[in-house]
Amino acid sequence: MAEIVNLRQVRKRKAKDAEEQVAAQNRILFGRTKTEKKFETALNAKSERFLDDSRLEKPLDDK
Repeated sequence: MAEIVNLRQVRKRKAKDAEEQVAAQNRILFGRTKTEKKFETALNAKSERFLDDSRLEKPLDDK
């Protein structure tokens, strides 16, 4: 005999699995901690300062 299946439960389980898969992808793409974001911002600022300080011709300030 075949196993009796509740279609409503199967549909809900399938939807829940799909949502979990999307959530896992979002964790990979956007899941950075606050410390990691601050570190990246500081690293970018440091590299910008280094490039600005290393310029041969300084930009003129119109003051």
